[in-house]
Amino acid sequence: MYILSTIDLLIILAYFALMIFLGFYMKNRSKKSKDAYLMAGKSLPWYALGLSDASDMFDISGTMLLVSMAFLYGFKSVWIPWMWPIFNQIFLMVFLSRWLRRSNATTGAEWLKTRFGLTDRGVGESHKVVVAFALILCIGYMAYAFVGVGEFLQIFIPYERIKNIFPFLSHGETAFAAGSDQYRLALEISKHSTAQFYGVTICLVAMIYSILGGMHGIVLADVIKYMIMIVCSLFVGTIAMRHLSATGVNVLDRVPKSWDSPFFGMDLGLDWTNKLTDAKIKLEKDGYQLFSAIMGMMLFSGIMKSLAGPAPNYDCQKILSTKNPEEASKMSGFISVILMPVRYFMTMGLCVLGILYFKDLDLHNDSDGLLNFENIMPAVISKFLPVGLIGLVLAGFLGAFMSNFSGTLNAGQAYIVNDIYLKYFNPAATRKKVIAMSYLSGIVMVIFGIGLGLLIKDVNMIFNIITAGLYGGFVSANVLKWYWWRFNANGFFYGMLAGIIVSAIPPLLSVTGITTYFDGTKMLYFFPLFIIIQFIACIIGTYSAPATDTPTLLTFYKNVRPWGFWKPIHEMAVAEDPDFKANKNLPINILNIGLGMAGQILLMLVPMYLILNQWTGLGIVLALTAIIFLVMKRTWWNRLKDF
Repeated sequence: MYILSTIDLLIILAYFALMIFLGFYMKNRSKKSKDAYLMAGKSLPWYALGLSDASDMFDISGTMLLVSMAFLYGFKSVWIPWMWPIFNQIFLMVFLSRWLRRSNATTGAEWLKTRFGLTDRGVGESHKVVVAFALILCIGYMAYAFVGVGEFLQIFIPYERIKNIFPFLSHGETAFAAGSDQYRLALEISKHSTAQFYGVTICLVAMIYSILGGMHGIVLADVIKYMIMIVCSLFVGTIAMRHLSATGVNVLDRVPKSWDSPFFGMDLGLDWTNKLTDAKIKLEKDGYQLFSAIMGMMLFSGIMKSLAGPAPNYDCQKILSTKNPEEASKMSGFISVILMPVRYFMTMGLCVLGILYFKDLDLHNDSDGLLNFENIMPAVISKFLPVGLIGLVLAGFLGAFMSNFSGTLNAGQAYIVNDIYLKYFNPAATRKKVIAMSYLSGIVMVIFGIGLGLLIKDVNMIFNIITAGLYGGFVSANVLKWYWWRFNANGFFYGMLAGIIVSAIPPLLSVTGITTYFDGTKMLYFFPLFIIIQFIACIIGTYSAPATDTPTLLTFYKNVRPWGFWKPIHEMAVAEDPDFKANKNLPINILNIGLGMAGQILLMLVPMYLILNQWTGLGIVLALTAIIFLVMKRTWWNRLKDF
C-alpha cells in the first residue's frame, strides 16, 4: 500500500484547481465561433498543437506498459510499439497531414464530402458509419480511461486513507468480523467504489476545462501538463543515474545477455532462465520468440494502418486545427521529436530503478499467478522518488489522462455538432446555439463515457473489442480512398461495414472463451485475413455503383494532389489546365518515411544509452540522429510546399 504525503496531495489538488481556472479563463475566447470552440479558429501554432498531441499520447497505462517492456525486453522493447503502430506519425508528417488539412473540413466525417461529394450512392451511409465509428471509439476510450485512472490513483490514495472523509464509499465492512468472507467482499466493493469515485472526480475536472475552454483551453492545459512531464522525466532519469552510480551495481549482470542491444536475429535472443523465472514465462506468453517474423507482421500491419491516415479521434482534430497544410506536417513531425526522448528518459529511469531494487518492490501477482510487471512503475514511484516529486509526477500522469480524455471529448463534440446537429437538425443554427449544443454534447459524451465505465467490469476487454474491431475494419476502405480514383462512397461503406463486422468476431469469441485472441501476438495473425475480406467488400461495393461524379473528383485531386492511381482524373485536370503538374513525390516520400522511422527509433534509444552511461552507443546513436535530421532538412523540411 502506497500512502501519499500531504505535500503530494496538495500539489495534485493545486494542479486540478489550475485546470479548472484555465477553463473559465478561456471561456470567452472559445465562444467566438464554432471553429473557435472546436478548432481554436485554426490559429494555434504548430508546435503548441504538437505538444498537445504528444501530451495526449503520454498516458498512464501506456507508460506502465512501456516500463514493463523495457524491464523484460531491454533495448529491443523500442520495436514493440510498432504493433500500434507509433510510426503512423511519420506517414502523417511526410505527406498525409498535408493531404488531410487541404480539405478544410472540421471532422473526418465531414471530409468525406470532399472525396465523394453529396450525390454518390452510399455517401449518406458512409457518413453515418464514420460518425458511428468515431463516437463509439470516443466513448470506449473515455470509459477505458475512466476506469484506468481510478485504479491508478487508488494505488497512491487507498480507500483506507479516505474512508473517514467520505463515509458514503463504505459498504459496511466494519459490520463483519475482520478476515471473514463477508468482510473481504464488502472491503473489495468499497475499494471498487473508491476507484469509481476518483474516476468520476477527475473526469468532471477534465470536463469543466474542456467544455468551457474548447480547443484553446485544451491545448493550453496540455502544454502546461507537458512542461510538467518534461521536468518529471528529467528528475526521474537523473535519480536513476545517481542510484546507478551510488550502488556501483552493473545492471547488465541482472538481465539476460544482449538485453542492452536493439539488434535481433530470427529469435528474440533473451534468456531469463537463470535470472527471473516469471520473466521467462512472461516472454513465452507474449509470443515474441520468433522476433523477426513478428516484426515483419508488425511492419506490414503498421504500414497498412499508417497509409489509411488518422482515425477520427483527437489526432485527426489536431491536424484539422492547424493554420495550413505545411504546419500540419510540422506538427506531426514535432510529436516524435518531443515525445520519444522525454517519455523514454522517464521509462528507462523507472526501469533501471526497478532492476536495481527489484527485490524490494511489491508487484503483486496477476490472474495467472505471475508477477505483474506493469506494477513496476507505481512501485518505483512510491518507494524511490522524493516527497513533492511524487506529487508532481502523479499530477503529470493525471494530467496525461485528462489530456487524452479532453482531446477525445473534443473530437466527440465535433462529430455531434457538425455531423449530426448541423447536418440533420439545425443547419442554420446561430453561433449561440452552436456553442450551447457544444456544451450539451460534451456533457452527454461524458455521461456515456462514465456510464460505460461504471457498468462494465472488464473494461480492458471491451476496449480491445472496440479498438480491434473498429480499427480492424478501418484499414482497406481508408487506404483506397486516398490512392484510387475509382473508389466511391458505396465501396467505402461496404468496406467499412464488412471490416468492422469481421474484425469484431475474434474479439467477441475471445470474450466467450472460445478463442484467446488477445494473448500475445495472436491479433497479428488475423490481420491479413481482415485486409483481404475488407478489400473484396470494397471492390464489390465500388463496382456495384457508378464512379464519383467528375467535378468532385477533379476538385479533390487538384486540391489534395495525392499520388497513386489517378491517371484518368489527372488527364482531365491537364485538359482543363495544361500547366497542372502531377504529384511525383512518391520516391522522396518513401525515402523520408524510411529516414523518419529510423530517426524515431534512434530518439527512443538516446535516453536508454544515456541513463546506462553507455557512451559509445550514445555517441553512435546521436551521430546517426544528426545525419538523419540534416538529410531530412533538405528532403522534407525544405520541400514542405512541394505538393
